[in-house]
Amino acid sequence: MENLESIKPQINKIQNTALIVGLVGIVATVFGALSAREQFFQSYILGYLFWIGLPVGSLAIMALHHMVSGGWGFVIQRILEASSRTLPLMVLLFIPILFGMEELFLWARPDVVAVDELLQHKEPYLNIPFFTVRAAIAFGVWGLLIFLITSWSKKQDNDSDGRYTGRIVRLAGPTFLIYIITMTFMSFDWAMSLDPHWFSTIYGFVFVIGQAVLTLSFAIVLVNKFGKFKPISDYIAKKHTHDLGNLLLAFLSLWAYMNASQFLIVWSGNLPEEIPWYIHRMNGGWGSLIVIVLTFHFIVPFALLLMRRNKRNVNILSKIAYVVILVRFFDLLWLIAPNFHEHGFHFHWLDVAVPVGMGGLWVATFAWLVKGRELMPLNDPRLEEVFSHE
Repeated sequence: MENLESIKPQINKIQNTALIVGLVGIVATVFGALSAREQFFQSYILGYLFWIGLPVGSLAIMALHHMVSGGWGFVIQRILEASSRTLPLMVLLFIPILFGMEELFLWARPDVVAVDELLQHKEPYLNIPFFTVRAAIAFGVWGLLIFLITSWSKKQDNDSDGRYTGRIVRLAGPTFLIYIITMTFMSFDWAMSLDPHWFSTIYGFVFVIGQAVLTLSFAIVLVNKFGKFKPISDYIAKKHTHDLGNLLLAFLSLWAYMNASQFLIVWSGNLPEEIPWYIHRMNGGWGSLIVIVLTFHFIVPFALLLMRRNKRNVNILSKIAYVVILVRFFDLLWLIAPNFHEHGFHFHWLDVAVPVGMGGLWVATFAWLVKGRELMPLNDPRLEEVFSHE
């Protein structure tokens, strides 16, 4: 791991800065929780849904990489592995949500369920014990898949016959499918059930694609930071940033398609149990927010990523990725916050403090994990073949 020594000072700087920012955010969060309990939980679920997207999204992109074995995947493989291994932190951070169930979910309030026929009908599924079991199953499945893939990847570093790589490749396809299924159900539980009277069968895919966009953007930012150091600098070329840009363009387009499909289906149906969800989010200030999201989460990045030179310039590509990451948060704000504020746009300082505190802990943990391995899977038998053809 000699090559890692040259980049450790930069990673240590990221880790220390993240810890300081995270601690400030946590102190503010604790103060907010004591003074505004209900708002704390509302901000907490927003921050959690943002940061959980990185470890599980990394699992998905990691599986995609092992299925296709392209050069772009090798230059971000270690980033994805370290990101996915932050899942235990996110499991711990999920615990406060269990203490705020009644503040967050209408279906968790017995007095509300008692007078709501629809919630009574959904009670066999939407109840706290089953909700907790489903979350535990999802975390367990994700954790097992992450453990297998990343531990086999580490063993491959000390093995030259490729047997561990073969295992990873065989597991990659089922992993990708399992992720889509489990994340779909968790998006129903953690986000869509905040308004239990509304439903959309495409909602889970909106979350899945959003997490892929977030993860790719995060990886691109770090490729820009780490790509100057060995061993990544020995392998990375403009072709790989071009491929990452194309992949980000594809997922952004798919995100827009999924959202447009959901909107058109709901709007054309014009059903009283579906259309109010959109009407609420198009008025009272929320409509302005979605215009910002559409502009900077799709229209502007789409236009910029159509240009070949922008995708082949990692500095420009990383700036686009930074914007996408930021606007991803506002996309989640538009999805989540209106469930709690019926009378128009609302933004509380805890909506910043909680995600910042949570994010500081996550980034510091990620930085600690990324220092544990070489930045390229140098003993992967596919590496020489892939890069010799490129």
